[in-house]
Amino acid sequence: MARDITSDSNGVTEVGPAPAEIQAVVEGRHWDPFSVLGPSADQSTIVAHIPGAERVWAVNDSEAQELEPYASVPTVFHGPYVPYYRLRIQWPGGHVEERHDPYRFSPVLGEIDEYLLSEGTHHQLWRALGAHLITHEEVPGVHFAVWAPNAKRVSVVGNFNSWDHTAHPMRSRGATGVWELFIPGLGAGETYKYSILGDNGQLPLKADPVGFGSEHAPHTASVVRDIDAHTWTDSDWLEVRGEAFATSAPVSIYEVHLGSWKRVSDEHGERFMSYRELAEELVDYAHHMGFTHIEIMPVSEHPFDGSWGYQPIGLYAPTIRYGTPEEFQAFVDAAHARGLGVIADWVPGHFPTDSHGLGNFDGTALYEHADPRQGFHPDWNTLIFNYGRPEVLSYLVSNALYWLSEYHLDGLRVDAVASMIYLDYSRKDNEWVPNRDGGRENYEAINFLQRTNTAAYGADDSVAIVAEESTAFPGVTKPVHTGGLGFGYKWNLGWMNDSLEYFAKDPVYRKYHQNQLTFGMTYAYSENYVLPISHDEVVHGKGSMYQRMPGSHEDKLGNLKLFYAYMWAFPGKKLLFMGQEFGQHHEWNHSASLDWNTLDDPGHAGVQNVVRDLNLFYRDQPAMHALDTDPRGFQWLLLEAVDDQVIAWMRRGNPGDPHVVVVLNCTPVERTNYRIAFPVPGRWHEALNTDSSHYGGANRGNCGAIDTEPVPCGTEAQSALLTLPPLTAIYFVEDQS
Repeated sequence: MARDITSDSNGVTEVGPAPAEIQAVVEGRHWDPFSVLGPSADQSTIVAHIPGAERVWAVNDSEAQELEPYASVPTVFHGPYVPYYRLRIQWPGGHVEERHDPYRFSPVLGEIDEYLLSEGTHHQLWRALGAHLITHEEVPGVHFAVWAPNAKRVSVVGNFNSWDHTAHPMRSRGATGVWELFIPGLGAGETYKYSILGDNGQLPLKADPVGFGSEHAPHTASVVRDIDAHTWTDSDWLEVRGEAFATSAPVSIYEVHLGSWKRVSDEHGERFMSYRELAEELVDYAHHMGFTHIEIMPVSEHPFDGSWGYQPIGLYAPTIRYGTPEEFQAFVDAAHARGLGVIADWVPGHFPTDSHGLGNFDGTALYEHADPRQGFHPDWNTLIFNYGRPEVLSYLVSNALYWLSEYHLDGLRVDAVASMIYLDYSRKDNEWVPNRDGGRENYEAINFLQRTNTAAYGADDSVAIVAEESTAFPGVTKPVHTGGLGFGYKWNLGWMNDSLEYFAKDPVYRKYHQNQLTFGMTYAYSENYVLPISHDEVVHGKGSMYQRMPGSHEDKLGNLKLFYAYMWAFPGKKLLFMGQEFGQHHEWNHSASLDWNTLDDPGHAGVQNVVRDLNLFYRDQPAMHALDTDPRGFQWLLLEAVDDQVIAWMRRGNPGDPHVVVVLNCTPVERTNYRIAFPVPGRWHEALNTDSSHYGGANRGNCGAIDTEPVPCGTEAQSALLTLPPLTAIYFVEDQS
């Protein structure tokens, strides 16, 4: 398809076989525009396609040569070669501009990129694909690259070329399936999409699968962003963050939807807080409340607010709802400055069918399975990634590493793991395809998760990858080399369901359901667990945590404080969704701010104080966390008082750490002179009592401390008579002075 254009001293005199190819360029259907446009191989001529131009010159610092319009195609200009040329363009109305010709530049992607891309093992895909601000051959501009192996032609379109799909066709990199183009003179903030010609004709304009920014909804274009603009100041945090997420560390996570934590009222009405505003208010609040980590619901760009981010289209773009990538980086940096880790929810399980997204990207089922029994999710009306395709595997693994690397995130919480690892998840018979052994396990998805965890921990073992896995799939947090999935933690959804059901019951019936409170200990050490009270528990008619508690207003508050004290004393890391730390009345509404006025009620302020003090106590007492994944860290002290619904246990740390005894009275009846076993004789301080007036209670209890008596009780040789206020938890700490 080589062109044959010759010139003499008067300019172009003959055009060989180029007319048909030029016509193909002008019509936006030429797969190899560099064989037509730009300088010829022998650097004798120049051909440029400038839609809308009146006159064009090739110029450098010392000469100018006007290019002639091609006879039958007046938007194509050709003429003698000028070294190191720029194009001077006169537009209708007389406006003149100069710009570099994209078709005079050599490729940007190198051999290593090509090799890794074609093999599907590029784990820094975002450094090769996407839109990058670079200086190429001493000229600044933007390098665009996209994977579309079945496309017949790909063009970059945007405001810079009036969205004309014929203006900037891209260079095919052959077997890699990648198309690239360096467009000189472009900068940050440019909007763009890819125009793709498939086998069946022109496709809808596509957003960049590896784009770093997006327009504000309802607009859907990608935006050129500089992800290297932020100057990080968190080196001290990065050195110690692994200790903050260790299985022996106190991990208390505040889950947040950034768009509804708190909104700002201005002259235009209510608006979202920005990343920079959240870097002050949210970070200060989480730090004050004693949490160790903030978990943000997905910040990957998503078209629909109501999906909360769980139907992402821009997997590499922090949502513009709250600011730019640099501003999101500043938010993470600010959290690290206050000693808070940041976790983001990550959604590699499915993606929406919006026409500008990944679906049918190059006219074929490129990212998704073609068979709807494998490629369509009936629960969410979304598409499912083809985890067995090497390039898709590389795309997703790279995405996890991208967030951890470029945004210094301390962890990822992987959404809906069960929907990935089971082929029959939420499907009826004959609606799914068994694996090669006839089973329901999705071997390709399992391999993807193992590859992701291996890559993430291999790159930096101080991060944590957390699974939201709702079944009893074995070995979720076991190492990959032993056959496990390789996650650092797993959400304990069994504990969550059982305990919430127990506390929702009227106390008169709780004695029939004590196993729901205690059964979790039979499997507490089978995985590394996080105990989650997440957003999923306070939506879709379930009510808020306050609403789910039985009884009067005072009883609801008492039950809620009791539940949180139970949760913080149970083995496992803690996660609480925003608003539940003060017992918000109503269930969560993503389109409004939390009801912070709830705190005008002293009882709700008391719940908030309980959660803060639980966090501080949890962090300060090694017995509450040091042996979280070790059975030696826990011992039942009282399980037999079923009718009374008084339950007690001991938390133990490493040798030399003070023991902690936890006593729950799960009924609205005060118990006096109630004998409880203690594992060590001597004085025990009443370190936390949820009936304290500081928490809105009546200050009933044990006057701050008790002394054990040599009266055997249960398996222990000493015990004490306690006063147990109704619906109250008390923590006792061993006095070692």
